[in-house]
Amino acid sequence: MGNGIQPADLGFFSVLASAGSLSAAARELGITTPAVSKHLALMESRVGVSLVSRTTRRMSLTQEGEVYLEHARRILGEIDDMEQLIGGAKASAKGLLRVNATLGFGRTHVAPIISRFVAEFPDVEVQLQLSVNPPPLTEDVFDVCIRFGAPPDARVIARHIAPNRRLLCASPAYIARHGLPKVASDLARHNCIGIRQGEEAYGVWRLTSGRGRATLTEVVKTRGNLTTNDGEIAVNWALDGHGILMRAEWDIERHLASGRLVPVLPQCHTPDADIYAVYPQRHKNAGRVRAFVDFITRAFEQRPAAGENP
Repeated sequence: MGNGIQPADLGFFSVLASAGSLSAAARELGITTPAVSKHLALMESRVGVSLVSRTTRRMSLTQEGEVYLEHARRILGEIDDMEQLIGGAKASAKGLLRVNATLGFGRTHVAPIISRFVAEFPDVEVQLQLSVNPPPLTEDVFDVCIRFGAPPDARVIARHIAPNRRLLCASPAYIARHGLPKVASDLARHNCIGIRQGEEAYGVWRLTSGRGRATLTEVVKTRGNLTTNDGEIAVNWALDGHGILMRAEWDIERHLASGRLVPVLPQCHTPDADIYAVYPQRHKNAGRVRAFVDFITRAFEQRPAAGENP
């Protein structure tokens, strides 16, 4: 490849970045610290920019180094995928796995599962990023996205990993002060806690009641003096008695079981928000992706029942 980027540089730089220092990288690679320094200097000379800022005590990546690392790890992951496809045998779980999930659900449910996953699959390096909104599926930023609802995109695989209902609830204190709504239209007279997430219409709740020909779907424009983009905060506001909340069963089931929250309009159903693991078609045979998706699916199937400690 002449004076440009060489294949051996990619793995070397990934190890160096993970190690955090030249000496730690030397131990990881089984070479001397001067050899690591020389390899890095040659890399920087070939690309014409500094990739690492070095002081006597610490090492950090430059902006160009961050870009180099991001692409190096992606390329290494694609090489792993290619080897597994060509090999034909059952792929082993190893390499970098980039996972995305929403803030509250990722923090409460996905992160603990990842902790158990890496204990069982130590050759997988997991990077978890939490975000308010799921990333565009067209961007090659993550290997697996845990999201609510199946994406309408045939270019990705969406594996259903758990059911997830949205429920209406409020604290007993709020109901005692304001009364219990009897029908969906009553919600317009109540303080409703708003959550701004994803591309869903804010402040609009769709409620369905009845069965068969008697099925009726009502669109209720809610109002309220509290709004957030964080589901955990919204649940805490409901617990404090500030209003009626629509939230996923996963987030409120323990509070319903304990009585700190009570159901509101239980005869009404809201649109489902089932949980899916979404990943590109080209990753369907990647050992690290398959192992993680299988693992997280089993974890959700075996989760404690409502009211039990996780």
